[in-house]
Amino acid sequence: MSDAEPPVIKRRHVAAAVAGNALEFYDFTTYSFFSASIGQAFFPSGHGGLSQTEYGSLMLSLGTFGAGFLLRPLGGLLIGHYADRVGRRPAMLISFSLMGIAILALAFIPSYSSIGLAAPLLAIAARMTQGFALGGEVGPTTAYLVESAPVNLRGLYASWQSASQSLAAMTGGTVGFLLALTLSSGDLKVWGWRIAFALGAMTLPFGLYIRASLPETLHAPDHLPEYELQGTGLLQIVRDHARPILLGLMILTGGTVATYVLNYMTTFAQTNLKMAASPSFAATLVNGLVGLIASLAGGWLSDVFGRRWLMIVPRVLFFVAAYPVFVLIVDQRSTIALLAGTAVLSILLNVSTGAFYVGFTELLPKRVRGVVFATVYATAISVFGGTTQIFVAWLMHVTGNNLAMSWYLMFATAICLIAMFMMEETAPVRAAKP
Repeated sequence: MSDAEPPVIKRRHVAAAVAGNALEFYDFTTYSFFSASIGQAFFPSGHGGLSQTEYGSLMLSLGTFGAGFLLRPLGGLLIGHYADRVGRRPAMLISFSLMGIAILALAFIPSYSSIGLAAPLLAIAARMTQGFALGGEVGPTTAYLVESAPVNLRGLYASWQSASQSLAAMTGGTVGFLLALTLSSGDLKVWGWRIAFALGAMTLPFGLYIRASLPETLHAPDHLPEYELQGTGLLQIVRDHARPILLGLMILTGGTVATYVLNYMTTFAQTNLKMAASPSFAATLVNGLVGLIASLAGGWLSDVFGRRWLMIVPRVLFFVAAYPVFVLIVDQRSTIALLAGTAVLSILLNVSTGAFYVGFTELLPKRVRGVVFATVYATAISVFGGTTQIFVAWLMHVTGNNLAMSWYLMFATAICLIAMFMMEETAPVRAAKP
């Protein structure tokens, strides 16, 4: 391992990487918040529409949301490989540019009533572009955060990856909450949701500017273990890293299902519990705020105490709390129950996730870190992120039970916990002890 020190990475550089990631996830989370309204714009129900019922319209909208996940593995493979070969910064610029194009498209695509079948087709194309971009976003960004961090703060730096997603949820929830307060229910459904996407599109020039200023970390020493690789072909990479890849997929399965269930709470509260829009969006705001704090706490605590148990203990508590929390929310149907339940689950989930990102990254050698992390993450998100919301909506519909969503959440969390118990400890503070 080289004794040379990595170049000094200023806090504003880390902030730039995190801000770009948050801006990209803002659009993805905003779609889930407004899925019902988007469904009526592109897949209207009733006479002359693409669906005969509001449920059918919602399912088509969620299906379009799921289409955004189809190209994620391809984006992770291509952009992640580019990040390992050329650099983290150019890879992050590519993903951000593609996301900006897709955001603009969603903000201004005319509705089905204006251009007919072209509207849903264009919306699906925009969603798939977003998926490709986000598939290649997480790997290079997480690699950059870990490579730019001091050895004793790698957990805190990497946890900004998870925290930035919570920041995006909080921002999206704030925008949705303010729109719900200032616009009538009809205006919010017809055109108000477009404002949220347009606000995201306005950040494109700023995001490109700050990312272009990032110093490159690919060729700098980062004091992480390096391994002798037999080759860099895809099959060889999978053979060399089969165990961490499998464990990463299992853990990200549980994390993905949990994340998208919590993001679905806004739509769940409105469509299933028949709650008003304002408290529904407030749940998203709370989810983002406590998730932001909990992610950073998890990353920092993993630097102090180690990664493994910081992943396991909060996720066990999450598993235990999931069903009682949903019983409380469904029975009470009150703002307090919705906000408190969402906050508890978000804290436990994000403390665990904040420790996982750095633990998984530390298992991977630098020469394949971008492509492995990106592809594993994108594959898990593609399969379960793209199906979770439509599956739980279907499950509650066919069972007639609003608690059915918690069953799926607990099943996915159990899979996640099995893998977490099999993870190795990678924190320097633990490795240094006899």
